[in-house]
Amino acid sequence: MQCRSILPNCDTLTEQHKYDKKYTTRALLLFSAFSILVLYIETMLIPSLPAIGREYHTNAAETSLIVSMYLVSGVALSPVVGKLGDVYGKKRMLKYVLPIYVIAVGITGFSPNFTIILLSRTIQGIGLTIFSLLISLIQEEFPKELVPRSLSIIMAMFGIGSAVGLPLGSFISNAYGWQVSYHTALPLVAIVSALILVYIRESKYTRPNVSIDYVGAIGMAASLSMIVFALSEGTSMGWTSAPIIFLLAAGTAILVSTVFYERRVIEPILNAKLLGIRNVFNANLITLIAGLGFFFSYQIFAYLFESPPPLGFGYSIFQTGLAMAPFAIVNVIVAPLLGRYIPRIGVKPFFIIGGLVGIAGFAVSLTASTALFSIIGEAVIGMGIAMINIPTINLLVLSIEQRDMGIATSMNSVFRFVGSALGAPIAGLLIAEFQSKVAFAYSFYIGIITLVLAIVLSLFVDEILGKNKKITKIEEEVSI
Repeated sequence: MQCRSILPNCDTLTEQHKYDKKYTTRALLLFSAFSILVLYIETMLIPSLPAIGREYHTNAAETSLIVSMYLVSGVALSPVVGKLGDVYGKKRMLKYVLPIYVIAVGITGFSPNFTIILLSRTIQGIGLTIFSLLISLIQEEFPKELVPRSLSIIMAMFGIGSAVGLPLGSFISNAYGWQVSYHTALPLVAIVSALILVYIRESKYTRPNVSIDYVGAIGMAASLSMIVFALSEGTSMGWTSAPIIFLLAAGTAILVSTVFYERRVIEPILNAKLLGIRNVFNANLITLIAGLGFFFSYQIFAYLFESPPPLGFGYSIFQTGLAMAPFAIVNVIVAPLLGRYIPRIGVKPFFIIGGLVGIAGFAVSLTASTALFSIIGEAVIGMGIAMINIPTINLLVLSIEQRDMGIATSMNSVFRFVGSALGAPIAGLLIAEFQSKVAFAYSFYIGIITLVLAIVLSLFVDEILGKNKKITKIEEEVSI
């Protein structure tokens, strides 16, 4: 059997009729369970952020460090872990990363003060590197025809994890304290991690003898940490104070220097060759915008529902979790549908529709005068972001060669986490700085602007699925 095409991954497609269905099902179930748990652990904390701020006497911008430092850590570690997965094997890296993540979750649950929370959450950020390894395993070990639906299922599990984490996590936090929500999640994530290590096979694709771009990873982490910390402390320390000016200037300088440095590295975390591919470049920028919008919206709505009137609606932690659940529930509904229709229709229409839907949601939230309309607006925003997120990962993995899968998905994670790491402190900054409904209005305007940018970027995407795809369909020939 021979395969002729300009597309990558041709060798995997010629054998897709021979794939191990039992293993594929088992792997997808384990990956799905892990995705649910990680998103449960992350979202269950969101409704508790205002309460944590009151407990440790930190403002909204400082409290946002609990979210943003976790994401900054993911920015630094994802490309390194992804590249090590390319070199030594994805399963081998999971043996190191999964235990560290489980231990960090345990430490966070027993943190005695705000400093320990930040340290443990920073270590916990290594959990974000796991998804790039799992996505690479799906792309490398699953038949190509199953990849879009499998990725959509994983994205749907994100929605389920969030949908469960918001009400259940907020109920536990409201009744017993946010620490207990971590204690109850720890055994589950430990069990699923152990099952992954036992039952998941090692990928046959490796790239030995390649260099690891530690300098680039450190540069990205250092620059983002400085910028995020400055955004978080600017309100309390003063925006014109010497420390804040230094952090912003130094962070920007290091970021610019790192970008220029990456152009000379053989195996950079920001691969200029891959970014030179139109679809990869646009997918990463759209991912950054979606990541910013996701955590930006989460944090804004958490404070909107929980802040006392007239600033917010005065909800308890549990009520806030219930009110925010529709944001996640729509992902559960939309993701499987997208997995079915993206291969037929293509990714481009969903980018545009998703952006327009998200803009409509921000517009509803902007004009909402009651909690009910805020919940409706939040759900519509969640639907729009889901319709952007799921096509993006399909666009990425179907536009690159197999040998570049690990670094490409890791680089995509960097863009996602950069957006998310900036979204959380920007939301916290607006709330801490204005302490009025103006903060929420400005937030919704920013949300609209970001989605307009996503729509514009999507116009320059080359379609890779559906009837209008620009890449020739793979043909298989059987030769005797």
